[in-house]
Amino acid sequence: MTAATMPFPGYPARPKRFEARPGIAMSYLDEGPRDGEVVVMLHGNPSWSYYWRNLVAGLSDRYRCIVPDHIGMGLSDKPDDSRYEYTLQARVDDLDALLKHLGVTGPITLAVHDWGGMIGFGWALSHHDQVRRLVITNTAAFPLPAAKPMPWQIAMGRHWRLGEWFIRTFNAFSAGASWLGVSRRMPAEVRRAYVAPYDSWDNRIATIRFMQDIPLSPADKAWSLLQRAAQALPSFAERPAFVGWGLRDICFDHHFLAGFRQALPQAEVMAFEDANHYVLEDKHEVLVPAIRRFLDTHPL
Repeated sequence: MTAATMPFPGYPARPKRFEARPGIAMSYLDEGPRDGEVVVMLHGNPSWSYYWRNLVAGLSDRYRCIVPDHIGMGLSDKPDDSRYEYTLQARVDDLDALLKHLGVTGPITLAVHDWGGMIGFGWALSHHDQVRRLVITNTAAFPLPAAKPMPWQIAMGRHWRLGEWFIRTFNAFSAGASWLGVSRRMPAEVRRAYVAPYDSWDNRIATIRFMQDIPLSPADKAWSLLQRAAQALPSFAERPAFVGWGLRDICFDHHFLAGFRQALPQAEVMAFEDANHYVLEDKHEVLVPAIRRFLDTHPL
């Protein structure tokens, strides 16, 4: 049984497919009424759209939930470097192509986690008026804060060739995150679902390419796009925003939360001392109804 045919607990049975690039297909969820207010949910690394399943279940009776797997992640195709450039700009372009394919030209709610923040706010640079509400969970839309050191677990993959070998040989990043990215242990079948798409050296390419693309200086490809997204972030300050944050996250910790508080001072914030990076795993019983109430209270 392959990842594409496995049953995943709580995950819709029939994700859709879209050819984002010639010969390269993106898997995505499109759940809920076609005329419902659109919520675009963007995952990060090393997870996939599975991260959002509980929120999709809590919203899709009324809201149209569009949840892509980035190329190389989840149930999307996993091309090698000769066929796809694993960069932040490519991710933004893929998202744009998907939403155009789906005819999404009106207002949306942008929900982000991890790399989803940089991808989503990068896309928002050219779609500012479409983004009417924000749901933000343990992510970034600005460079690494000066007071925040790079976690060694991330630096290992970004800087060291041995780190790439270790991650791609043993699925170390995805498997490690499924244990260390939560404060409340995942059920075994949920943990298996998180790591299932990354079942071989070839299928782990994006988990390492995401790490290698982290923009830390002007020498990095993604730096300019991230800087522009950071400059634009305060322009969303008057729009309804909900922030759900796990404070035990070794990467997106209180330094990043402070950055969002500064840029979006009117945001509703729920921060949890006992939640980790996968905050929607640790706190979905609290966050899903809170996000539903937030959306219902601030209609588009």
